[in-house]
This record gives sequence, structure tokens and C-alpha cells, in this order.
Amino acid sequence: MSAILKPRDREFVRKKLEEGMRGGVRMLFFTQEIECEYCEVTRSLLEELSGLNSQLRLEVYDLVRDRDVADRWRIDKIPATLLLGEKERWVRFFGVPSGYEFVTLLEDIVDVSRGSSRLPPQALEMLKKVDKPLHIQVFVTPTCPYCPRAVRAAHQMAIENPNIVADMVEVIEFPHLAQRYQVMAVPKTVVNDRVSFEGALPELHYIEHVLQAL
Repeated sequence: MSAILKPRDREFVRKKLEEGMRGGVRMLFFTQEIECEYCEVTRSLLEELSGLNSQLRLEVYDLVRDRDVADRWRIDKIPATLLLGEKERWVRFFGVPSGYEFVTLLEDIVDVSRGSSRLPPQALEMLKKVDKPLHIQVFVTPTCPYCPRAVRAAHQMAIENPNIVADMVEVIEFPHLAQRYQVMAVPKTVVNDRVSFEGALPELHYIEHVLQAL
């Protein structure tokens, strides 16, 4: 497969990671021996990315052969990517983090490397109260310019609280989930299979909507 990132993009990414990262980040990528339709391009993208910064390490796992690792991180579909820093948090991507979501991936890597988000103090106070499991699924498409705001909010929540699992789910790659959760527009956020809402809300409003699931 030819290179995904253009030379100009590679330089932008290299500079952003070099200036932003403060520690190591592991990218756990889950695929299969007979790769799924979007697994190859996701793997190639992550390989290119890991080659641009020595603090970024790619680990490739087989969903079947490495079942213990997949179970540890509750991976039930592929392609799946999990970002881990010094703090182990639940920042996950299901599907190719491409298009507008590629910038989300870069911003998440920087935050995970630092072990903290960029949420305002009021948001951090709200998240301290989360003492029960909270599973956030944000359904997106690569061409949606509003989706990254919702994904970033969810992922930053997960970075700040180990009880929160936050997923980006690309609807084109997982149509059965789009049908199950009646995704008619994106971004759509589903929390604990109980609360759902559409749109890219400001951070505090987004967090308020998510916490309704508790």
C-alpha cells in the first residue's frame, strides 16, 4: 500500500507530536489474520504515525489469537485502536480515524502523553463525581466537520476519569450498530445504552448530557 500521509502532512504531524507530547504513548491496534475491509488502511496509517515520533509505539494484536489482550480492553470489533499513556485510560477508536477524525487522533495522543485533558476546571469538578461505569459511544463519519468536537469531549472525559470508557465508532464501517442505535445523523452520542443525543455541543453542555445516564 502506498503512503497515506502526504509529505506536507507528515511534516505537520511530526512537528505537532514533537511539540505536544510529554511522554510515551502506546497505540494498541486490533485486527485479524484475514484482515477486515478497513483494517489494512488503519494499520498502515498507524504504522506511518508511529514512525514520526520515537515516543509513539504501535502494538498489533490479533482479535482471536490475542483474546486475553482483547478481553482485557473489551475489544469486540475491528479495526480497533486504543491509546495508552502512563495512566491507563479508555480512549478508543473503532474504525479508521481518518478525515476530520485524524486530527482528533493527534489531539488525543498529545493529551494521553500528558496524562491530562484540556477541559476547563468546572468540567473537571463535574467528572470527579463519576464513580460508576460510564460507556460513551460517539457515532461519526470521516466527512463530518462537527463530529471531532463530540469525540474529543468524550475522550477527554475518559482521560480524566478511569470509570469512563469513550469510543469513536465510524458508522460506515459498523452499519449494524448504526441500525441498532438508530443513527440518522452524526455525531450521535449513546451513553450506557440509556441516554442518547445528537449534535456537537459545547463541552460543559456535552458533559451534562452524558452524565444524565447516571
